[in-house]
Amino acid sequence: MVLVGPSGCGKSTLLRLIAGLEELTGGNIYVGDRLVNELPPKERDIAMVFQNYALYPHMTVYENLAFGLRRTKVGSQQSAVSGQRSAVSSQRSAVSSQQSAALTQNSTLKTQNSLTSHLSPHSSLPIWAENLLIETTRKLPKGLRFRSERERSIDQQVRSVAQILQIEPLLNRLPKQLSGGQKQRVALGRAMARNPQVFLMDEPLSNLDAKLRAETRSQIVKLQRQLGTTTIYVTHDQTEAMTMGDRIAVMNAGQIQQIASPLELYNRPANRFVAEFIGSPPMNFLAVQFKAPLLLTHPQFRLTLPEVWADVLKPYDGQTLTLGIRPEHFNISAAAPKNLPVQVELVEALGSETYLALSLVDASVETALLQARIEPDRPVRIGEQLWLSHTPDKIHLFDHEGWAITPKSLT
Repeated sequence: MVLVGPSGCGKSTLLRLIAGLEELTGGNIYVGDRLVNELPPKERDIAMVFQNYALYPHMTVYENLAFGLRRTKVGSQQSAVSGQRSAVSSQRSAVSSQQSAALTQNSTLKTQNSLTSHLSPHSSLPIWAENLLIETTRKLPKGLRFRSERERSIDQQVRSVAQILQIEPLLNRLPKQLSGGQKQRVALGRAMARNPQVFLMDEPLSNLDAKLRAETRSQIVKLQRQLGTTTIYVTHDQTEAMTMGDRIAVMNAGQIQQIASPLELYNRPANRFVAEFIGSPPMNFLAVQFKAPLLLTHPQFRLTLPEVWADVLKPYDGQTLTLGIRPEHFNISAAAPKNLPVQVELVEALGSETYLALSLVDASVETALLQARIEPDRPVRIGEQLWLSHTPDKIHLFDHEGWAITPKSLT
């Protein structure tokens, strides 16, 4: 799930609510079938990648990646111990005085089980002793270091993630020795290494260069499909949203405007905000007058709609509607009443395609510049006057409140 929307619309706040870093004032949050409203962040089995890295500055890259793995394993066993202790306490308060001898014996067994639960699953040593030996011998030559089975498993997981993110040469560096992009990859790897139930990612690729961003994006998608882990991803980059998301939620002012697959958002936006936000460059909008049964009029052109619009537009006879046309659905054509007369204000030649900024010729009302995408081999000059046609089945109409009007055949 990808969350997109303008700055301040609530994307990061929503992630922090799910992670337990903000207090929930209404509604419920479930992870699977488990209600997590009152659970602290460490018990939600969620890993979050922050936009500002949040690395431990005194730890190497390797230790940053391994830290969460060690804490998770120890924490789960400590939770089990505390659970056993609370169960013993409850049992003591519930039994009668005649059962005190049996209770004492049972408490002894529970204590033995608690001590056993502190032991490493791969070693006869307690976990605290293992950790002490690991820390004490860490800087010794490899042959003299203490390595438990648990530590070997963590090492394998850390190096596997480092290989995926291409940070193997950086494992012995401190965060201050890394570039911004390298720090972001370490933060991403720290979350990936834990293999949590849910990934929360707050613009994790924003500091990477274009090539590395594309590579890491594909790696995240591949990893997510391999693990099958629920991932909620926040981004401003529409390319990331459209290529990574199975579904996209478009947000504005704290409200979700539409949730749909990428192509459904592009082809059938629910309102003008979604239509303008999804697509780069954004959709063009023109105010038009509708006359039944199928005529749209504008001071510069007249357009007859296809028959599929007849029924759905009946209630709007005589009203002003908003016509939406995407830049890629314009074509340079000959002069005709149904085409738009425009003047070229700006040319952006990108090699594979060319974008034009256009103004309507002789417009009686000041309107925003239109944008069109044309083939790169079509020469265009600034100041040149053109006529634009459009693809009839690709137009969009919105009512005075901005909600999309969609023919029944397309719903």
